[in-house]
Amino acid sequence: MKHIFIANPNAGQGKAVANIYNSLSSIDKSVGTEVYLTKGKCDAENYIKQYMQKATEQVRFYACGGDGTIYEVVNGVAPFPLASFTVYPCGSGNDFVKTFGKKEDFLNISDLVNGEEIPIDIIKVNDRFCVNACHFGFDTFVAKKMDELRSKPVIGGKNVYTTSVALGLAKGMRSKAKLTVDGKTVTDGEFLLCTIANGQYVGGKYKCAPKAVVNDGFMEFCVADPITRMTFLRLAKYYEQGTHLEDKRFKDFLHYTRCKHVDIQAEEGFSIALDGEVISTTNAAVDIIHNGIKMALPKSILKSKLNSII
Repeated sequence: MKHIFIANPNAGQGKAVANIYNSLSSIDKSVGTEVYLTKGKCDAENYIKQYMQKATEQVRFYACGGDGTIYEVVNGVAPFPLASFTVYPCGSGNDFVKTFGKKEDFLNISDLVNGEEIPIDIIKVNDRFCVNACHFGFDTFVAKKMDELRSKPVIGGKNVYTTSVALGLAKGMRSKAKLTVDGKTVTDGEFLLCTIANGQYVGGKYKCAPKAVVNDGFMEFCVADPITRMTFLRLAKYYEQGTHLEDKRFKDFLHYTRCKHVDIQAEEGFSIALDGEVISTTNAAVDIIHNGIKMALPKSILKSKLNSII
């Protein structure tokens, strides 16, 4: 098997690549490893697809960066049975690995290289893929604003998330779409936010789908009706903790189900975030592909935590 590390050179404030090379220097030389440094948006996905079109052996691709790098690696790997992936979480956002434990569990490269591959589910949205979640409404408004403001002085940089949430509270509390889940219309009008999840976390800390299992063949669908800003602020901490599905204070405006297919119909300007990457669309078909991709898990997780997450 070939092991290829797809690294964002800016990840970890530029220190991640040096850490990768240092770790690989101690790996057995009989293990075929190489590092590919991405050159810009979509480069990781394009590189993987070009590589796999000529591949005759199994190849494991390591997404070294944040959620954006994982998204590209997954979309490169998904079409090829000989390809698999794992994550070296050295970027600013690492939501998916939280489903399996702490990101530190994935930072031992030797454990990753010697890890075991398991099949997991993958979400398909039209012709794109994501492994963690697709979401829209308030969360996507915030994600779009973060992209717009990231490089701005004062309101960007370390303050970009806080700034974007504040703008979301001012202007992003209502979206509109028709959402049909396994043939049943759940929402046909305004809503606050919606998450269709395979993993458990979004937004860096919010346990949006506490019941999610990565290879059970189902997506976790959760949509919230519009609520006041005060109610939103008062209940946000319970959504963060992942107790919202059992909390009676959410029952009048939160709709949750497990499903295999979702249809989204919306107006121009509607956006969906796939593992943090925002796409614009007016119609989307969302499906779960059971065991649609292979992922390598480090030894530490295989020994201690695997039974609780699959």
